[in-house]
Amino acid sequence: MPDGNVPVVKRGRKFDQVIDGARDVFMRVGFEGASVDEIAKAAQVSKATLYSYFPDKRLLFMEVAKSECVRQAERAIDNIDVDGPVEHVLHDIGWQFMNFITSDFGQRVFRICCSEADRFPEVGREFYESGPGLAKSRVEEYLHGAQAAGLLKMDDVPMAAEQFMELCKASIFPKLVFNLTKTFSHEEKEYVINNAIATFMARYGVRS
Repeated sequence: MPDGNVPVVKRGRKFDQVIDGARDVFMRVGFEGASVDEIAKAAQVSKATLYSYFPDKRLLFMEVAKSECVRQAERAIDNIDVDGPVEHVLHDIGWQFMNFITSDFGQRVFRICCSEADRFPEVGREFYESGPGLAKSRVEEYLHGAQAAGLLKMDDVPMAAEQFMELCKASIFPKLVFNLTKTFSHEEKEYVINNAIATFMARYGVRS
């Protein structure tokens, strides 16, 4: 797709159809492997329609990424029993977050976002708000509730949420960023998450 100085996403009757088709292609072959012809065919629209909505393939990818992040965040929250013991809830949150950042899609999204953030800062900002920012806000919601119930004690809930998410990335995320490895065993993930919970509870847990 052609580049422009100020790329603009336009919406129309077949917008969702384009997003669904592009998601299928990006998930299957990645950003670089996805061609305009293949995306148009999967979305069952003409190339002209595709160009009219998304003048740049990067914008299409980021729109797909944003919608996918929101979808996964909502599904993750639906699968977590927030009424369970704090350690169990944190464990579920940690696993949902871990599964996303280590997924092929999550890694692709991060790399594309970083490579394009300087050129299109609004794209990076929108991705943050729909991805990491949304996840952080959901964690904050839970922590506020847990504190109100007397299960945790925090002076700064947003900071505590940020700290927990960072703890859940320890040792794994740097290896992803520097492309040392792209896969991790269940045991490796569990070790990081359990240590994140232990550290977090040592700082913010309420002793009976």
